[in-house]
Amino acid sequence: MTSEQRTPEQSWPTHWPKVARDIADATADALAAVRAANRDGLRDAVEELRGLSFEQVSSVHAAIVRELLEDTHPDGLSSEDVQDALTACAKSTIVWLPDLDVQALAAVYTGALGISDLEDDSFRIGHGAYLRSAVLVIGSLSTGVKKAQSAYIIRAIDEIARAQTIEMP
Repeated sequence: MTSEQRTPEQSWPTHWPKVARDIADATADALAAVRAANRDGLRDAVEELRGLSFEQVSSVHAAIVRELLEDTHPDGLSSEDVQDALTACAKSTIVWLPDLDVQALAAVYTGALGISDLEDDSFRIGHGAYLRSAVLVIGSLSTGVKKAQSAYIIRAIDEIARAQTIEMP
C-alpha cells in the first residue's frame, strides 16, 4: 500500500525513524488483510514484513500481543485464557486460510509471553510463517478491544524506543 492509499489512522509519528514507520506500515497492511480475510493481501503484506529486520518486527509484534492480552484479560491471564485465545484465532482463521499452522500461532503466544525462545521458534517455523501468525494473532485479539489497531502499533514502537534510550546501570 502506498502512502497515498493509507487511511488517516495510518499516519505515524513524524519523529519516528523510517524503519519504525516501515514496520508500522507493513504491520497495518497485514492487519487490514487479516480483517478482510484476504489471503493474497496477507501474503503480500507478510513479504513486505519479511523485507524488514525480523528482530525489530517480531519485537514490535510481541509487544502488541502482550498489550492486547493484558487489555483483553485485565484480571490476569491463565493458561486456559491463552488456550481459548489460540482456539478462537485458529477457528476464525482456518475458514479463509486453510494452510494455517496452529503450532506457529502457539509459538507467537508463547514467544510474546516469554515462555519460549522467539529466535528458536522462528528458526524452526520460518520467519515468514512466524510473521504471518503474529499478525493473525494480533488481528484475532483486536476483535475484543475498543482501541484501534494503530494505537497498539504506536504504543509498541514508542515503548521499544523508550526502553532502548534508557541507560542500563
